[in-house]
Amino acid sequence: MLNLNGQPKLFLCKDPINMKKSFEGLSGLVESLFPGELFNPCYFVFLNRKRDHIKVLYWDNDGFAIWTKRLEKGAFCIKTDATTLDRKEFLMILEGVTPKRIQKRFSL
Repeated sequence: MLNLNGQPKLFLCKDPINMKKSFEGLSGLVESLFPGELFNPCYFVFLNRKRDHIKVLYWDNDGFAIWTKRLEKGAFCIKTDATTLDRKEFLMILEGVTPKRIQKRFSL
């Protein structure tokens, strides 16, 4: 189960990847795209070309873990050009919500 407590850093790989990659392949991509972030408490999000398959790589204090989800119909909709996501954006992507805009009501 993917547990996103607090405000974790979520990095998005904008280029499509081969979903056959596992721990070594994905961690190599992370080191090339986001140097120095691999062992930090971050989540790294990868999508395939059709955007119907998503993988999340993260460091779990004693080893790497991969979380994956494949859609039977449709595609994950990502409308951002940024390489980072916030928790709400990521959860909306997983649920299939396509926001027209995200407006924060307040900040603490």
